[in-house]
Amino acid sequence: MSVEEAQGIATQALVQLSQDPEQVGRFLAFSGIGPDQIRDAASEPGFLAGVLEFYMMDEALLLAFCENAGLRPTMMAAARYALAGGPEYDA
Repeated sequence: MSVEEAQGIATQALVQLSQDPEQVGRFLAFSGIGPDQIRDAASEPGFLAGVLEFYMMDEALLLAFCENAGLRPTMMAAARYALAGGPEYDA
């Protein structure tokens, strides 16, 4: 998977996440950033990898996103791998 494809999946995941205030709160706590920092952070591949990591920590959230987006859950893992730069990423 290309980095561009992975960024597209992560951006789509972030948009879906932003539509659920409870999940946004959980994500902000997970990522350690404030709501006013999301827009700037979203342009960073590491941040987008973190979005995918957040989804992968919650099976119900992951499966709901994948169903809505028409993706297999393994595509989320592939996208995270592409954005994180490979096996040396320690999340």
